[in-house]
Amino acid sequence: MKWNLKKLSIGTLTVASALTLAACGNNGDKPAENADGVKTLKISVDEGYESYINSIKEKFEKENNVKIELSIDSMTENLDKLATDGPTGTAADVMMSPYDRVGSLGSEGQIAPVELGNKDQFDETTKNLVTINGTVYGEPAVIESLILYYNKDILEEAPATFAELEALANDPKFAFENEEGTNTAFLANWTNFYYAYGLIGGYGGYVFGDHGTNPKDVGLATPGAIEGLEYAHKWYAMWPQGMKDVSKAGDFALQQFKDGKTAAIIEGPWQAQGLTEAGVNFGAAQIPLLDNGKGYEAFGGGKAWVVSNYSTVKEEAQKWVDYVTNGENQKEFYKATQEIPANLEARKDVLANGTELSAAVIAQFENAQPMPNIPEMAEVWEPGATMFFDAASGENAAEAAQAAVKLINDSIEQKHAE
Repeated sequence: MKWNLKKLSIGTLTVASALTLAACGNNGDKPAENADGVKTLKISVDEGYESYINSIKEKFEKENNVKIELSIDSMTENLDKLATDGPTGTAADVMMSPYDRVGSLGSEGQIAPVELGNKDQFDETTKNLVTINGTVYGEPAVIESLILYYNKDILEEAPATFAELEALANDPKFAFENEEGTNTAFLANWTNFYYAYGLIGGYGGYVFGDHGTNPKDVGLATPGAIEGLEYAHKWYAMWPQGMKDVSKAGDFALQQFKDGKTAAIIEGPWQAQGLTEAGVNFGAAQIPLLDNGKGYEAFGGGKAWVVSNYSTVKEEAQKWVDYVTNGENQKEFYKATQEIPANLEARKDVLANGTELSAAVIAQFENAQPMPNIPEMAEVWEPGATMFFDAASGENAAEAAQAAVKLINDSIEQKHAE
């Protein structure tokens, strides 16, 4: 899977309380096993992982007297259908989940608590991404973060600071021909809160207090967050109107970069394949330091292996998630998919032998903030995007931030009251 993943839509899975309670048990079924007493472990993955799983499963089967039954299905559909397929016994025992869904699925009882069998090989960010209220619901598999792409035909090296990006914006060759006084030297889709959060985080703002776990403390109207919004407005005053189109700004920025009219953009590693196919001579680097000297603290994301709480072979499932996330298998994972492994031993190997793109993701992830995985995060995305749009359009940044926080708090109170 060569970085062709799109960012998954963010949301929580709503299930009937009866199903949630049912998930906490194992339906009273005995583990399926054949006449020789060999248990079957059902694993479901996206198509891009099929060859990788097939390359490592035989050793696991022999060592654990288990038969792996592999199915190829959409990760999103697997998770969406878990509440209905689980009780009927048709769900897989093990699957993958984006980190932003681990918390809600765990809270609802759809996925089972697990042990971090390779806990010494995971950093605190990845551990936090699979933990909610002190309980671990998955083993980290993949890390992702936004990075800076730059055009090597325009720039000899990646800009190290936003001050350097600002200097580029004064170069008349980046003037946008249809709108006088605007330029496309550097572009970032900051009307999308996922892309914009690193700016707020770098200036000292935050989504929820207590490292993303306290929904009663929304930090999007702090002085730091407001400073970040004001800095975003500075760029929007220089950018073409297309950058304010909330549904098309990302495509606009990407096309300008592909057309050689933009020197640098903030995007995800999933765009690399498309840029390569477009013939762009691009480089990849950590996002430059902000004007306050701090790093751009983008969300850390990726995927984890999770175990269905309906599974009747949880012991074997635990052994699998330990096995597939150990150093050896995570090194093979990178070779097969070019996705960055969560395992630190494997990550070190990627830095020594991998690509510039991989190194950029790893460097940026070290400065990333774990995306809050509590259910209340679902109430943040739309107000957060509106906050940036309003600030970009000239509304007072403090007022835009305060309005967003009020809406988030109201939504949390209505939808997540204890």
